[in-house]
Amino acid sequence: MARLHDSAGYLIAPRIDDARLTTRISGVDEAGEPVDASVITERPLTIFLNSQEIVTAMTIGDYPDYLAIGFLRNQGMLAPGEAITGVDFDEDLDVVVVRTERETDYEEKLKKKTRTSGCAVGTVFGDMMEGLEDVRLPQAELRTSWLYALAAKINRTPSLYLEAGAIHGTVLCRGEEPLVYMEDVGRHNAVDKVAGWMFMNSTEAADKILYTTGRLTSEMVLKTAHMGIPVLVSRSGFTAWGVELAQQLGMTLIGRMRGKRFTCLSGAERLVYDADLAGVAEESRKHRRKGATSDG
Repeated sequence: MARLHDSAGYLIAPRIDDARLTTRISGVDEAGEPVDASVITERPLTIFLNSQEIVTAMTIGDYPDYLAIGFLRNQGMLAPGEAITGVDFDEDLDVVVVRTERETDYEEKLKKKTRTSGCAVGTVFGDMMEGLEDVRLPQAELRTSWLYALAAKINRTPSLYLEAGAIHGTVLCRGEEPLVYMEDVGRHNAVDKVAGWMFMNSTEAADKILYTTGRLTSEMVLKTAHMGIPVLVSRSGFTAWGVELAQQLGMTLIGRMRGKRFTCLSGAERLVYDADLAGVAEESRKHRRKGATSDG
């Protein structure tokens, strides 16, 4: 009963019962004893925008529509509020086609490619700062009590991350409530799925927090800024360029969020220290072990 309760309240929760997302493989443990392990699946997904092939991503295969739309949005290939006339997914071919009213041609943009630091080798196209010149992220407050409540709820939510490891989670939150929890082999994919859900549901970004298990890299900061979200929080650490970009964009960047501890390297002016640390529990060993391998 507790497992059901832990996922209550989410608009989208991790799909731990979807048999397509994991595989059971037999092996041996450190003592040579037989063991069965739950292992994350990977499959290619080729994304088309109208008639143009854009990219092939390695993914776990859930929510291909949100992944495709979010990727295109975060690459600047879909404008805010752009009319999408259809999204077609062919499961046999592992192809998703996003169709728009506007004619599109990104041949030149596709020639300029940057491979990101994602563990599943993400790719961004064109100028990484394109479209962010005039971004002004909202200055809504961020209460530390929200951060601790979010960490506690997310950490006990049944997930592929806790069941099998080798995967990243990204959670869209409002206040102290987690709303949409997406997972994938690459943190960039998980973020794109959230972005796709927000785009398709015309979701307001100004009052949202994005929580991730992955590193706070330049790519993560830029995607969060494209989504219009002012706060990015991670269990993991930072890169220098990620911090520099967050400072330039006016984003609150919080890393190493574990138990009572966190580090804020950008946007501390949003913080309201309203939590009583004496009432905040330390993180369990189970979550510390999982967190130690989440930096991919």
